[in-house]
Amino acid sequence: MSHNIFSKWKQTRIINTAKNKKKLSAYSKQTLWHIMMQYTLSLIFLPILLIVLFVIFYNAYMVYRRITGDTVSIIFWLGRFIGETLYCWFGIGGVLSWFLVTRHFLRKPLLYLDEIVEAAETLSSPANTALQLSPALKNIQDNLNLVREQALRNALLAKEAEQRKNDMLVYLAHDLKTPLTSVIGYLTLLRDEPQVSAELRAHYTGIALEKAERLEELINEFFDITRFNLTTLTLQPEQISMSRMLEQLASEFVPILDSMDLTWHTEISPNIEILCDPDKLERVFDNLVRNAVNYSYSGTEIFLSLKKEEDHVVVKVQNSGKTIPPDKLSRIFEQFFRLDSSRSSATGGAGLGLAISKEIVELHGGSITAASENNSVLFTVILPLSAS
Repeated sequence: MSHNIFSKWKQTRIINTAKNKKKLSAYSKQTLWHIMMQYTLSLIFLPILLIVLFVIFYNAYMVYRRITGDTVSIIFWLGRFIGETLYCWFGIGGVLSWFLVTRHFLRKPLLYLDEIVEAAETLSSPANTALQLSPALKNIQDNLNLVREQALRNALLAKEAEQRKNDMLVYLAHDLKTPLTSVIGYLTLLRDEPQVSAELRAHYTGIALEKAERLEELINEFFDITRFNLTTLTLQPEQISMSRMLEQLASEFVPILDSMDLTWHTEISPNIEILCDPDKLERVFDNLVRNAVNYSYSGTEIFLSLKKEEDHVVVKVQNSGKTIPPDKLSRIFEQFFRLDSSRSSATGGAGLGLAISKEIVELHGGSITAASENNSVLFTVILPLSAS
């Protein structure tokens, strides 16, 4: 899992090379400036140090000579030799110091590169401890640590999503048994009791049909999970009337609202057209309206509005229902997350509707948000007039 996250990070960095060129150039310039300053100071300081050492040695030699009057010992001849070839020693010392300093600072970028490569390799399986690089690489260190933290968050989110998916599959598999058992039971009863009254036969048939429809819903949820994991959404944009789409959607939901003692309150501005994928956007608004229907208090109204603002449109779906706690509201667009965790709830699907809606809206270059307070739930969708 972490390897996949690192691979995605590398692909993202390659794709965004042009975008980050200035940023990377700033890092390079800063590191180069740091190295050049150290190199220059070293070239200045080391020769000065050698000169100081030679001067100290020569002065010490002259003091020794005056005090002892030595003219025959090896110290005398060594000091005399150094004094007569002092400029030559300065030259040798300068060349040697230049060579050592240059060699040190030529190796330094390679050592920095090794540090960066080693740090990047650790991102394939990021640890909980922060990366530590040389002081000159602090900016790169900070960015790699941000990537590490993001990788850890992504790994945790992926693990949680995988666990929720597995739990959902277990719940759905368990729920498949109940309607299937009911269908088989009622059909068996109708087969074994041919003399049953027409009224009772219709009643049993109706129950069997209802359970079969629930079975179909559960199977469709299995397909939704499979499609969400194996397919990538792509847009097929065309110019459509958003006003007409929402009006038609509201009309189609009238029987459902009537059966649940709900009513519409619509404020749809006329003649608003956008460039979008109509089939996918219709799924978004269908999900939002169904969500509003499932979680509305009986005898309340559902608010649906559409208006144009500059270069984008705003669609709002609001219903009166139980206030969503902030901790659940922040996760409402996560994969396989359900507000009602009860596996037998008729309103609890696979937890993919809002996650898919968010993906579709963002593919259009828009945004979707949720807010809830005072027994009210509001979804706001903002879409550009032209799909990106």
